[in-house]
Amino acid sequence: MTVTVVTYRTLQDRADENQALVEAVFAELAETAPAELHYDTYRLDDGVSFVHVATVDGETNPLQAVPAFQAFLAGIADRCEKGPLASNATRIGHYEPQ
Repeated sequence: MTVTVVTYRTLQDRADENQALVEAVFAELAETAPAELHYDTYRLDDGVSFVHVATVDGETNPLQAVPAFQAFLAGIADRCEKGPLASNATRIGHYEPQ
């Protein structure tokens, strides 16, 4: 299992565009439903900071094959004021109600 956390801050006038691109990724994931991927994205209270957490149970990250994710990545540097910064993470706990 690989966990990757990505953080960044968008330009004020590009935050809504960024969110729309992220929502397109989730719409495509809903259609393809890759079982080996757990993916969350958060927009923080400042309105311009985003956090993505991807957990992949396998060798290949299925996000790389999602066209909407490629569209999201294509302009990320232009939308950002700071970042993106990707870090691997180690899960030390998880709770999910049964």
